Amino acid sequence: MLDFASETLLLDGATGSELERRGVDISLPLWSANAIINAPGVLGEVHKAYLDAGAQAITTNTFRTHHRSLAKAGMGAHAIGLTNAAVDIAQRARDETNPRAMVFGSVAPLEDCYSPHLAPDEVTCREEHTQLITSLVESSVDMVLIETMCSMREVRAAVAAAQEVAPGRWGISFCLSPGGTLLDGTGLSVIADVVSGAQCVGVNCVGASMLGDHVRSLRAALGTEMRIAAYGNVGFADAHGAWVSTDAVEPERFADYAMQWIDAGANIIGGCCGTTPATIAAMRHRIDNAGNAR
Repeated sequence: MLDFASETLLLDGATGSELERRGVDISLPLWSANAIINAPGVLGEVHKAYLDAGAQAITTNTFRTHHRSLAKAGMGAHAIGLTNAAVDIAQRARDETNPRAMVFGSVAPLEDCYSPHLAPDEVTCREEHTQLITSLVESSVDMVLIETMCSMREVRAAVAAAQEVAPGRWGISFCLSPGGTLLDGTGLSVIADVVSGAQCVGVNCVGASMLGDHVRSLRAALGTEMRIAAYGNVGFADAHGAWVSTDAVEPERFADYAMQWIDAGANIIGGCCGTTPATIAAMRHRIDNAGNAR
């Protein structure tokens, strides 16, 4: 069982968009995995910046180190090596900046985060997620964080892999529709039935302003004991795939939304696409002030 002693645990923010902001090429098919190969120093500095901002847990840059993702760049054979390297970069940053912080191993959907119909069949999903989760566990991450899940068949497969390979050391987060379902239409009552053994269940990669309602729905579906995570985006992709930033791009406004998530029942918060160390610093300040006000 992980030690989530903090009343509110603060995660880090975005990795991919922060790497791009610092000049790293994150174009497809490698996306953020390119930094492991060509900009490991910058990647380490991103992790350190979030820790310096007050994050108590950072996530490994393994969002695109599945064999399937790397194979699109002809690098499938390097999946284990790049996963291990990404974990090592995060752990070194943690050890040098805040040894008390945790390192969570990121596990992403095998295909596009917003396209549940692209998820492979459940047997394939389980095999491929087992491979990545095994690498993360063998690299000694503190927790496996399955995130941005949008397809129920992939959720079932990833959870089964985590229950087998990382018992007591995994959490899961979903990408939900405005109506509060998985993007494939699955309702939260069904989700609640398959997350047995999770250390936390959450929502990520949706607009910051939407997360309060999602957290309330998760809390109602999962009860009072489960730790609920919320880490949103500063904007959203429109119908044409173009990015639209909202007022949440301002760190203080994002922190306003984050406090709403806490009020709704979240006890793990952080940032997803477009957030920066300044975003996390604003959240840290707000959490600390709220604690002092009690």
